[in-house]
Amino acid sequence: MIKTKCSVYIAASLDGFIARPDGDIEWLHNPDYGPMGNDGLSYEQFISGIDALVMGRNTFEKVLEFDPWPYVSTPVAVLTSRPLEIPGKLEQKVIPVSGEPEKVVQELAGKGFRNLYIDGGLTIQQFLEAGLIDKITITQIPVLLGDGIPLFGKMDNETQLSLIDTTAYKNGFVQFRYEIRK
Repeated sequence: MIKTKCSVYIAASLDGFIARPDGDIEWLHNPDYGPMGNDGLSYEQFISGIDALVMGRNTFEKVLEFDPWPYVSTPVAVLTSRPLEIPGKLEQKVIPVSGEPEKVVQELAGKGFRNLYIDGGLTIQQFLEAGLIDKITITQIPVLLGDGIPLFGKMDNETQLSLIDTTAYKNGFVQFRYEIRK
């Protein structure tokens, strides 16, 4: 049986937030940061090994504001318990899914997806709690937001990580790559 791998690739402020309290992520695009450089695991390298992306509804609604749609060649599964309105141009690219993380992974594996990108604060937390995340790449941005949507919330179980790699960039970003110890 082929195992489906679940990976996270995300940026967070130094104080652990992935967005401001209202979901705003413009702070990630501060022109003062400048280019990252070519070290570490770039988003392009990461996404090239992904079959499908799983995100929560709030993240999906935020990403809908992006122009152009950033996941042109990657199917996106949106976790939602309510009917989801999918814009016409995305009907063939967005899959509404519901249920516990294990069920979602099984459903997507049944469609042939073996490498999943898990995105969005609550979704990442739910998949971590379910023991489904295999690797986490966090790029720490040199800013303190003071408040916002945390990357990690309260968890019932301790999760042990093994460091794969760390990359410090000249612009102040630091990327940490971890594997989850099972």
